[in-house]
Amino acid sequence: MRFTSEQRLDDGVIEREFTLGEIPGTLWTPGSAAPTPLILMAHNNGLPKAEPRLVARARYTAACGYAVATIDAAGCGVRPRSAADEQARADLRRAMQTGEPVDEIFESLVGPLVDKAAPEWRTTLDALLALPEIGGPVGYSGWTALGIRLAAVDPRIAAAGFFAGGYVPLAQREEARQVTIPLLLLLQWDDEGNPRQRALDLFDAFGSKEKTLHANLGGHLGTPWFEVEDGDRFFGRHLK
Repeated sequence: MRFTSEQRLDDGVIEREFTLGEIPGTLWTPGSAAPTPLILMAHNNGLPKAEPRLVARARYTAACGYAVATIDAAGCGVRPRSAADEQARADLRRAMQTGEPVDEIFESLVGPLVDKAAPEWRTTLDALLALPEIGGPVGYSGWTALGIRLAAVDPRIAAAGFFAGGYVPLAQREEARQVTIPLLLLLQWDDEGNPRQRALDLFDAFGSKEKTLHANLGGHLGTPWFEVEDGDRFFGRHLK
């Protein structure tokens, strides 16, 4: 892991850009020197690590005493996408706008994204846990499909918060039964891109004995800010 820049922000949080092979990432840490728990923060379906909503959540969470990391995984953010990926994205947008069936297109796009992203996130986690300022345990926050895969295969993930993810590939719907860590699932009741019933069915499928569902009115981008605050209380119960 090679750090390429560092700055101390107004809230005392230290923001560092890094590269790990071909993987670009950002690490936010609180000003304290003591080893801190780590939260991996992933945005949905290939949006960049610099997306303002993710950065705001990351800075707030770091100021609450966590190390927070995000990356542009393969096909995400600034990293190149194949022609097939671009075509699948265009097909998915068109199908959603016209009301056509989207399951087959969604599988062809998101399934490979998860398969490519999960190993890179695990490689990043290996490098992050080797840093002296990070002591674990590890939480996950964000993109539901990727989070299910990581929680199912990596025992270092101790708790997870998932955002508005009724549409997940079939493989992750099956893997959800293997997830037994504490969960917080956020659901936007009127999410135009994630059918409500699918999200409720996914919540039922998780194997966790401790799982909480928060539902709020509004569309996909309408998650209220207080859910970020509640999320930090959730992680405080399980990571600190």
